[in-house]
Amino acid sequence: MKIKNIHILKSIAVISLIAMLFSCTNDAKKVRDLLADKNLPIGVAKNAYHVYKDSGKVTSKLITPLLKDFSNRDEHPYNEFPEGIKIVSYDNEGKDSTTITGNYALSYAKTQVSEIKGNVVVFNHADSLKLETNQLFWDQREKYFFTEDGFRLTTPSSVINGYGFESKQDLSEWILKDITGEVETKQGDL
Repeated sequence: MKIKNIHILKSIAVISLIAMLFSCTNDAKKVRDLLADKNLPIGVAKNAYHVYKDSGKVTSKLITPLLKDFSNRDEHPYNEFPEGIKIVSYDNEGKDSTTITGNYALSYAKTQVSEIKGNVVVFNHADSLKLETNQLFWDQREKYFFTEDGFRLTTPSSVINGYGFESKQDLSEWILKDITGEVETKQGDL
C-alpha cells in the first residue's frame, strides 16, 4: 500500500510539473510590447560588424562596439549605437569611397535618417575631402548629409569653417552657410 501511494504521489508531481511547463508560454508580441513599455531594446549586439551587399557586391560595412535594436517600436523603430559607429562605403570598383565615424548614433528605420553625434568625421578617400562636426544628419534615401552645427571642411587646397553644411554623401556639391576661411574657386564658379 505504501509503495502504491509513493507511485501515485510521483505521478501527480510529474503531471503537475509538465502542466506548469506547458502553461508558461510567451507570445512573441507580448514580449516585444513589454520590452517597448519598459524602453528596453529587443536585441543587443556587441562588436557588431555588418556588411551590406547589393547584387553580390559589398556596398558598405558598419562597425560598432555596441548596437541596441529598438525595432519593436511601432511608431518610430530605431537602432542605437551608444559607443560609436564607423561606416565605410565602397565605390563600384570596391575601393573605399567614404568613411563616417562618430561617438554616438541613432538610425531610424522608417525615415532612413540617421543622426551621428560627437567627433563626427566624414572622409572622402578619392577626393581627399574631410568634414568634421559635432552633429550630422544623414538621409540615406536621398544620400545626403546636413548639419546646422559648426563644421570644418578640409579640401586639398583650403580649410573652411562655418555653421550649417549640406552635401551629397560623397561630400560633393556643398551648400556652406556662415563660413570663414579662404576658398579657392575657378573663374566660372562666381
